[in-house]
Amino acid sequence: MRIVIAGGHGQIALRLERLLAARGDEVAGIIRRPEQADDLRAAGAEPLVCDLESAGADEVARLLEGADAAVFAAGAGPGSGEARKDTVDRGAAVLFADAAVAAGVRRFLVVSSMGAGSEPPAGGDAVFSAYLRAKTAADEYVQARDGLDWTILRPGSLRNDAGTGLVKLAAKTGRSAVPRDDVAAVLVALLDEPRTVGLTLELVEGNTPVLDAVAAVAAKE
Repeated sequence: MRIVIAGGHGQIALRLERLLAARGDEVAGIIRRPEQADDLRAAGAEPLVCDLESAGADEVARLLEGADAAVFAAGAGPGSGEARKDTVDRGAAVLFADAAVAAGVRRFLVVSSMGAGSEPPAGGDAVFSAYLRAKTAADEYVQARDGLDWTILRPGSLRNDAGTGLVKLAAKTGRSAVPRDDVAAVLVALLDEPRTVGLTLELVEGNTPVLDAVAAVAAKE
């Protein structure tokens, strides 16, 4: 299977690339800066240099040609302002979805955020509120886009400690944290489970092994 990942140098994306490459998948990651390429190669992924804030859908579609699945794992990142939350977390997701449809890539996963899907609380941090609104808009666009077999994953607060392989995965989980290792492992399992198409799922740490957690949400469909 060939998988193309937008935001290929992100912390979750690099973990996902290692997992997919280790099991023999062909993986490519879209990156904005050429100097990030060696990190992707070390993870077992092919680097594809493209700025999703300035590229057109046709250009991105060419990068997706021949792929079996696409994963949107890009984000403006810490320190970015409200404008880039919109251009990356929303705009790049919309572009990537359109490009996937143009390239005929139906399987489409989105790494979103817990808190997306509802209006941010009043009085909160303006940049974080803009981030959640951007994620909400991106999710809604993907959910409504014809031509995609989508799954949206909304992790809780992300941690860098080692994954446990034990998670809670459901339409609603309640707020908690989750290691990035476990987010990547869940993404792999979602790619393998077609019955998760059309699901929007929250993810936090828990007591259920990753494969069992994905099988459980799939079985409800």
